[in-house]
Amino acid sequence: MQQFAVLQLTGCAGCEVSLLNAEEWLEEYELVYMPLVISANSIPDVDILLVSGGVRTDEDLYRLRRAVPHAGKVVAVGTCAISGGVANLGNRDEVHELFLAEEGRRHLPRLLPECRPIAEVVPIQQTLPGCPPTPELFVKLLFHPSDLHIAKTVCQECGRKKHKKMRPHHLSGLLRGAVRPDICLINQGYLCIGISTRGGCHAPCTRAGQPCVGCRGPSDAFIHKELESWLNAIRKIFSKMTDVPPDEIEAALRSPQLSLFLFQFSHDALTGAYPDVEVL
Repeated sequence: MQQFAVLQLTGCAGCEVSLLNAEEWLEEYELVYMPLVISANSIPDVDILLVSGGVRTDEDLYRLRRAVPHAGKVVAVGTCAISGGVANLGNRDEVHELFLAEEGRRHLPRLLPECRPIAEVVPIQQTLPGCPPTPELFVKLLFHPSDLHIAKTVCQECGRKKHKKMRPHHLSGLLRGAVRPDICLINQGYLCIGISTRGGCHAPCTRAGQPCVGCRGPSDAFIHKELESWLNAIRKIFSKMTDVPPDEIEAALRSPQLSLFLFQFSHDALTGAYPDVEVL
């Protein structure tokens, strides 16, 4: 029976919950370390080390460097570990100033100057994008890591139909009106970026009527390019499919709803620097 461990750095534990929702690995894999559910002082030698969360504190840095030598394979799991995610919010100037203030901080790990993806600190062999990755993807990672074929974009997995004659003039708010189940969300005026986002999740959000926010990161066409290439592709899609003013699109792209995922990839550790890392 193969053994694996889950190292939790600064994050929300959403990836761990998703892993626990996948039961298929229980009979063939032994989980020997995961602070969320298993009490252990250190990580033993394991076949696979899944790392979630970003490197935000000196404790994160220490635990990551200490754990990696014990692993046969290291996988960056989830958006935080790959490129920042929720933990990346601390890189913004106003948040950075607040959290680095000494007032009221007692017995807490020292914050590093900025949150870093784990690939900037240690070598990794694979990534599993998502916020969090779906349980199905965890199963494929553990059982079929070299035989995983995913759709190029979320849009390909969504199944909604595009209509050339449906051209909204303004963006719709997320809570306004009923979402038609068969028509592309862009045609209905929603800021959905699934057409430029990496596939593999089976589009649970867009199928349910929730616009894609890009949690799995850029599709293969953009993952090795600068952030602006991804944003330009999104702008062109909305210019082609809608009559929404460009300034309205731009404001929405920079809103809290999307900026959590879109703008972290300006620091994506996979962009150019790590061409040999396999992205699932």
